[in-house]
Amino acid sequence: MRTRLLAALAAGVAASAALATPAYAEDTTVTLTVDAVGGLSITVPANASLGHGTEGTTVSGQLGPVTVLDQRGSLTPNWSATVTATDFVTGGGTSPETIPNINVSYWSGGATATAGSGTFTPGQPSAGDAQIINVPRTAFSHTGGTGNNFATWNPTVLVNIPAGTVQGTYTGTVTHSIF
Repeated sequence: MRTRLLAALAAGVAASAALATPAYAEDTTVTLTVDAVGGLSITVPANASLGHGTEGTTVSGQLGPVTVLDQRGSLTPNWSATVTATDFVTGGGTSPETIPNINVSYWSGGATATAGSGTFTPGQPSAGDAQIINVPRTAFSHTGGTGNNFATWNPTVLVNIPAGTVQGTYTGTVTHSIF
């Protein structure tokens, strides 16, 4: 029994010695740098066809996936994507060969994919929210969260073909920008 008692006392002394403060200590400050993987970018389809229509009707179709990729690794990774359109023209671009951009509308719809924290908000969640894009309109935005994120959506473009518009293949540009 005495041997057990001595062994227990020895273990207690050893434990106390391990917890004792050293006579002298020095600290090392350790740093590391977390780099951003990249920046803020947007990708869009190179081309899209809305199909066929006649004067006085509306032609619509989806553009294809639009993706904002935020690889800034930011504490506040907020961004806003805007969209605008040019006139649609054919031939020589005379008045009857032009569909003014006031006749071009857009609705983003909801996200088809997202990743990262924060809130992803469509500019026009439904068809009833479509906006004329003769001036920049918000297509999608992200607020809050931290670090990297991305959002993808497949917007719809609607073109109202005015009376008096001549036949032809009309070309216009829909531009997405990211801020």
